Amino acid sequence: MNRIERWKRAVVSRLRARGEKRDAGAGFVEYAGLMIIIAGIFTLIDQLGLDGLISGAIGDAVDRVIGGGG
Repeated sequence: MNRIERWKRAVVSRLRARGEKRDAGAGFVEYAGLMIIIAGIFTLIDQLGLDGLISGAIGDAVDRVIGGGG
């Protein structure tokens, strides 16, 4: 193997390792962001008073699916 080929392999392996280190905390950041968005949606539903309306609509839909609703 000549010098250029060894140099090329060394550069590629270092770039790949650097990319893996950069993404090490990405999963936690994405999870935290998702939790913040979900909490915001729940807070908005509560503040607008839509919780009763949503649970009633879900209950009606379940009744229609299982054939209840008397």
